[in-house]
Amino acid sequence: MAKDSADTASGAEEEQVGLGFSHRQILVTMSGLVVAMLLAMLDNMIVAPAIPTIVGELGGLEHLAWVTTGYVLASTVATPIWGKLGDLYGRRIIFTTAVAIFLLGSVLCGASQDMAQLVAFRAVQGLGAGGLMVGVLSIIGEMIPPRDRSKYQGVMMAVMPVAMIGGPLIGGFITDNLSWRWAFYVNLPLGAVTLVLCWITLAKLPKGTGKAVIDWWGTGLLTIWITALVLVTSWGGTQYEWGSGQILGLIALAVVAFVAFIFVERRVAEPIMPLRVFKSLNFSLSGAVAFISGFAMFGAMGFLPQFQQFVQGSSATNSGLLLMPMMIASMAVSLAAGQLISKTGHYKSVPIVGAVLVTIGLALFATMDVATSTTVTALYMVVLGAGMGGLMQTSTLIAQNSLALRDMGAGTGVSTFLRNMGSSLGVSLLGAVYTSHLTDTLVGTPAVAGQAASMTPQLLRRLPEAVQNLFQQAVTNGITALFTWGAVVAAIGIVAALFIRQVPLRGAATPQAAQAKAEAESVAMSG
Repeated sequence: MAKDSADTASGAEEEQVGLGFSHRQILVTMSGLVVAMLLAMLDNMIVAPAIPTIVGELGGLEHLAWVTTGYVLASTVATPIWGKLGDLYGRRIIFTTAVAIFLLGSVLCGASQDMAQLVAFRAVQGLGAGGLMVGVLSIIGEMIPPRDRSKYQGVMMAVMPVAMIGGPLIGGFITDNLSWRWAFYVNLPLGAVTLVLCWITLAKLPKGTGKAVIDWWGTGLLTIWITALVLVTSWGGTQYEWGSGQILGLIALAVVAFVAFIFVERRVAEPIMPLRVFKSLNFSLSGAVAFISGFAMFGAMGFLPQFQQFVQGSSATNSGLLLMPMMIASMAVSLAAGQLISKTGHYKSVPIVGAVLVTIGLALFATMDVATSTTVTALYMVVLGAGMGGLMQTSTLIAQNSLALRDMGAGTGVSTFLRNMGSSLGVSLLGAVYTSHLTDTLVGTPAVAGQAASMTPQLLRRLPEAVQNLFQQAVTNGITALFTWGAVVAAIGIVAALFIRQVPLRGAATPQAAQAKAEAESVAMSG
């Protein structure tokens, strides 16, 4: 009953959501936000093709993984913090500050003289990146009522395919024709446009009180347990054995810090991650869907180029182009779902269908063998991409529709944080599955197994045909195993999506909404 009252109260706040922006004003503001979203998503896609060249020039192969891990870790930790700061001090100043930090990190990364500097500066860049996506989603959540929000968020989510297709191509061109340092400097013109547009167009947003005290204890504990957890999934089974003292110590640290974090968040006046948002069943379920979709989709999708390059013989640039069917399907479904939700107000079926398609897509990839053609994998990608398009924006929309306006930034930060955590853990854990099955296949051939860690597609093509066939089978075994586990996790997402309730989307203010809010507040006071 209390939960229903909370949902009613949240749904009745519609007259406070939406700040009187006209459609034209929204479109002008969206132009800056689209560039910011592109900036956030494009960065890693551009940098990835440059990493082998960076390592060759700066040295420090042992730090290679941390070029990505440092960025992801800092971004994940910072996401809920940026969201809460936006609630306290206003979206405009906090969002533009995040963009500025991201650009500073980009400049420093481009000027790095060794791998240690690059890893440190990637962390600075990640701190800023954590505020880009949560800032964009929070600003949309504050500007636009949920009933209209889905069609605008559909446009934002359509940026992802553009970034994932264009990023590797741009990064490859820069690396081949300029210097790898321009893979970072290319962020500067986009960032400058974002800063100018957003500073001008976001002036109408509330400035925030700025009087609340920052939850430093919560921030510190959040950083500790997330860092420990990411280190466990990054180092476990690779740099250290799962039963080693280092891994067990990190697990213990993560558990203790997490328990302490929950204790602190239940008692401070302005928690960095307000636990009250989880009292809404829909928010919790949408968060579970976001986490599981991040785990299954990005964890599995990140390793598909391995199969395309080692088994199907595609080049690095072509493997990026081969992802196009997935990205086009994702973009089309995201836009269509946004328009459908905006017109009908119905959204419950969208995450269910999306989760089902993602599960089927991953299961289809689990059936691949060394003879699977690029045409067949393209068809599988369409299924997976369609599912992605149904999940990405809908989980955020449902989460935001379950939030009171005061928690819009922090709640959106929590939702984005859960998706990022799912992606990080998916890459780490499914990567461990891939490596384990690949090495198990090669265990009887020490000469080939010894080259596995440094194998490249170019090197493989110069080896005897029998060795090529063996290594291709090993890659296939690893890929099918990780997609199998990805499908199992995605199936759990179907269960979570089935329990999401159809709560009316908030729209423009009405007298009935005001009456509903008054009744909800009366119920809450009497309870």
